Amino acid sequence: MARPTVILPGYLAAAAPYREMEQALAGLGYPSYTVPLSRWDWLPTVGGRSVSPILARLDETVQMALAESGCDQVNLVGHSAGGWIARIYLGKVPYDVHPSDRQRRQRWAARDRVANLITLGTPHVSRERWTRRNLDFVNDNYPGAFEPTVNYVCVAGKAVYGRPSWSGWFTYNSYVLTGGRGDCWGDGITPIDAAHLTGAKNLVLDQVYHSPRPGYRWYGTPEVVAQWADYPG
Repeated sequence: MARPTVILPGYLAAAAPYREMEQALAGLGYPSYTVPLSRWDWLPTVGGRSVSPILARLDETVQMALAESGCDQVNLVGHSAGGWIARIYLGKVPYDVHPSDRQRRQRWAARDRVANLITLGTPHVSRERWTRRNLDFVNDNYPGAFEPTVNYVCVAGKAVYGRPSWSGWFTYNSYVLTGGRGDCWGDGITPIDAAHLTGAKNLVLDQVYHSPRPGYRWYGTPEVVAQWADYPG
């Protein structure tokens, strides 16, 4: 049986919008599972708090995918914040930067269970104060494509150029808060440079937007999935 793929949704996202991506991957021969999150599951993480509840749900889904497939590894796809949360999941350093986690000393150390990590529009850096504690932990402990046994593929969309105008203020400010510069290309939320990691296989896909919207191509649109799904090999 082909190695299963586990999809981790982006921040505040439920599983339902990822069915399109899941089905597209299955159609390409990759049996897929989306971490069964609702918007309410993200509530404990709001304001830069611990993402341990999301990591626990991710681990449950990975374990289920391994048991049902009989495989010893999965492919892991993280959209938006799901990408940097997945980097925590791979590592063995205790995730204890929040008071609520310090007694648990969690070591997910899932690198042996993951063959490929694909991040889609993930802001791997941020200047936004609510996310700095988590992202600083990730980048201080696991810089770049850190795990040598894991193949990293980082996908960025090139759809919207940030402009300091009335119509473009949201994208411009999102790019500034993420990468420090607004006048650049990105997917409308994450600028290209912030979505890439040193040492990874870094891809740029034209006219791909960050989130699913009617009439727009995003990372989960079937024709777009076909552009990144086979890169890990």
